[in-house]
Amino acid sequence: MKKKKKSFSVKPVFLFAVAGFLILGSTVGSTRAALTYYSENYAVQAEVSKIGISLLENGEIISKRDYDKDNQWMEEHGELLKNLVGKDEKFALGKAYDEALTVQNSGSIDTFVRVILTKSWTDADGNKNTRLSPDLIDLNLLTDNGWVIDESATTRERTVLYYTRLLPAGERTPAISDTLTVDPSIGTKVKEQVVSEEEGKKTIKTIYEYDGYHFTIDAEADAVQTHNAQDAIKSAWGIDVTVSEDGNSISLQ
Repeated sequence: MKKKKKSFSVKPVFLFAVAGFLILGSTVGSTRAALTYYSENYAVQAEVSKIGISLLENGEIISKRDYDKDNQWMEEHGELLKNLVGKDEKFALGKAYDEALTVQNSGSIDTFVRVILTKSWTDADGNKNTRLSPDLIDLNLLTDNGWVIDESATTRERTVLYYTRLLPAGERTPAISDTLTVDPSIGTKVKEQVVSEEEGKKTIKTIYEYDGYHFTIDAEADAVQTHNAQDAIKSAWGIDVTVSEDGNSISLQ
């Protein structure tokens, strides 16, 4: 039986009009950092109060959840993408913005970590548009530094990554990503609509398919104890891994 699933969220996004228009404003998307999922067996083998996890963006803690000395949750919430563009800067399609996401072990025991990234487009009411392509939201992932993508669990919207090395208490993983770019081709995705016709002259309105939509990136981080890691990971994340003889790394089966 799974229990003790802890999560918290902040919702960061930018709303913009395509084809060179200005950013119209900003609203809330989502970012989550969640603690370990424990089964009955592993809940008694590690103290939850020793596990903590933080999500960092460009070196700054965005979301964090740890126990304090009184065994109470200590949480911090922030806005992802808040500083994506400068104060007087216009958002530019096709520009690679710095977006380095990192996980820190803010607890007091060594862990293995997983991150789930989700990309989507939503309208002003927060409704997801499944017709619009998440592929045009390019979060450039880094997988030559210990991170590996679980292809069996990955879709166009969702990417599941595991950090294959043990993460010591207090340490940070290498960056999962380094840049964020919105494909400029969205400015060419248009359709024309005749809005009036008089004396043989037509008035045509150009409608941009992505106009008025938000791009949203969700990041969810989990930590699992290293004690009996193979069984703990199976119980927590439902996947089979092979643990190295020294216990310092895992590989997906």
